[in-house]
Amino acid sequence: MDSTAPVTQPAGTQQAPPRSPDHPVKVRRALLSVSDKSGLVDFAGALAEAGVELVSTGGTLQALRTAGLPVIPVSDVTGFPEILDGRVKTLHPAVHAGLLAVSENPEHARQLRTHHFRPFDLLVVNLYPFRETIARENHTLDEAIEQIDIGGPAMVRAAAKNHRFVAVVVKPSDYEGILAEFRANDGCLSGTTRFALACAAFAHTAEYDAAIASYLSQKHSGSLLPEVLTVTAGRAQSLRYGENPHQSAALYGDFLQHFEQMHGKELSYNNILDVQAAVSVCAEFEQPTAVIVKHNNPCGVGSDSSLVEAYRKALATDSKSAFGGIVAFNRLIDPDTAVAMDPLFLEVIVAPGFAEEALPLLRKKRDRRLLRQVGDPLHGWGMELRSVFGSVLVQEHDARKISPDLVKVVTQRKPTNDELEAMMFAWRVAKHVRSNAIVYAARDRTLGIGAGQMSRVDSSKLAAWKAQDAGLDMRGCAVASDAFFPFADGLLEAVQAGATAVIQPGGSIRDEEVIRAADEHQIAMVFTGVRHFRH
Repeated sequence: MDSTAPVTQPAGTQQAPPRSPDHPVKVRRALLSVSDKSGLVDFAGALAEAGVELVSTGGTLQALRTAGLPVIPVSDVTGFPEILDGRVKTLHPAVHAGLLAVSENPEHARQLRTHHFRPFDLLVVNLYPFRETIARENHTLDEAIEQIDIGGPAMVRAAAKNHRFVAVVVKPSDYEGILAEFRANDGCLSGTTRFALACAAFAHTAEYDAAIASYLSQKHSGSLLPEVLTVTAGRAQSLRYGENPHQSAALYGDFLQHFEQMHGKELSYNNILDVQAAVSVCAEFEQPTAVIVKHNNPCGVGSDSSLVEAYRKALATDSKSAFGGIVAFNRLIDPDTAVAMDPLFLEVIVAPGFAEEALPLLRKKRDRRLLRQVGDPLHGWGMELRSVFGSVLVQEHDARKISPDLVKVVTQRKPTNDELEAMMFAWRVAKHVRSNAIVYAARDRTLGIGAGQMSRVDSSKLAAWKAQDAGLDMRGCAVASDAFFPFADGLLEAVQAGATAVIQPGGSIRDEEVIRAADEHQIAMVFTGVRHFRH
C-alpha cells in the first residue's frame, strides 16, 4: 500500500475533528499490576472511592482484595486464565486494545464494540525487580531471567504511546500528585500530565531494558565492556551551571544516594567532581586519614591515630591551595577536628559522620557544605565513562592496589622499613594525581605534590618547590612517580630535593640509566610494574 495514500473512512462513519493534545481525560477505568506495592492500597482506594473501576492481576489483585477494595481480575476481562506460572496474563488483545484504542476514532470505537472490549484510562504498572535481583551477591542466572518482565513493559509502552487518551504511572512517588490533580479536576488528568507521565514511562522501560542487556552481555562475554553500551540514568539534580557559569549542567544517576547533605547550599558541578576525588583517595587508607582536594587533585594527605593531627598534616602540605578546597575524612569528625578546620574556608567537608558536638560549629558558615558519606560509593563501581566528540570512552575503574611484598627492589640498597612505608604512602596518593604525577611523602603525610605537568622533570621540580615553600623538611623522604622516569633527570631532581627512596612502575627503555643514577646516589628504588596515569 502506498504510504502516502489518503486514509478513507468506512461507509457510514465520519471522522470527528481531533481534540487538542492537552484535553482532559476522565479516569473511569484503571488497570493496576505492580511489583512495588508501596502506597498501592491508598492510591487504589482513592480511585475506587471516586467510582473508578479497578482491574488487576496476580499479587496486586490479592493485595487489593485483602484491603477490601472492589477489583476485577484481568482474567475476567480477557476471558482467559493466567498461565505458565504468571508469565502470560496481560498479553491479550482485550488488554492492549483497551490501552491502544484512539477514543476519537470511530472505527477504533466500532472494533472495540465488536469484540466487547473496553478502553482503559489509567495504567499503573511497575516492573519485576530485575536490578534488585542481580544486585544480590549470590543470585543465579535463572533467578535473574525470571525477573525479566514481558507483559509489564508491553503495557507501559502501549499506554505511553497512547498518552493522548491514557495516563500511565510507573513510580509510586507519583501517586500523591496524580491524586491531587484527579481530585481537583473532577476525576480528570490533563494532557500535560499524561505527556509527562509518558516520558517517564518510556525512560523507565529504557532503563529496565538497558540493565537487562548490560547484564546478559557481561554474562555472555565475561567482560565489563559489552558489544553495545547501554547506559541509562535518571536526572538526580539540576545544577546551577557546569564547570563555568555559561555551561548548563545536571547530575544523573545515584551519586546523591551515597551522601546525606547535613548543611549548606546544593553541590556544584565542580564540587561533585572534587568530592569523588577526595573520597577515592581516602579509601586507599585504613588509618585515620584526611585528604584535601583542589581542582580534582589532592593537595595534601595526612594519616595519624588522631584525626585532628591527620588534618594538620594534610593542611601543612599546601595550606595556600587548601583555601576553598574539599576535605574528606575516613572517620567521624570529632570536636577537636572541627575546631581545627573552622578558620579555613572549605567548600565541602565529607566524612562518615559528625559528632553532635562538632555540628553547631561547622554549621555556622552558611556556604560550608557538610556531607555524611553513606556506605561505600566505590563498591560495585566497575566502569568509568568519558565523552569524546559524540562518542564515549569506557574503561575499567582503576582499583589496582600494591602491597610492599609485591614491589621489586632494583637498586643495590634496599629501602628501610620507614622508607618502604613512605613509598607506599606516596604511591597511594600518586594514583589519584593528574599525570604527570610526582608525590614526595613521609610515612604518614604528603610533603610535595606535582600534578598535571607536561614533563615528569617539571612535576618533580614543582613538587619539591611546593614542599620547600611550605617549609617542610624533605630529607629522607620517599618519592612516587605514577609512570616510569623516561630519563634520569626527574629522579635526580628528587634526589636534590632530599628524597632517599623512589617508587615507580619501571618499564622505560632507559631503566638501567635511571637505576645507575639511583645507585650512584645510594638511593633505594623499587618497581611496581603498575602504571597509574590519570589524564
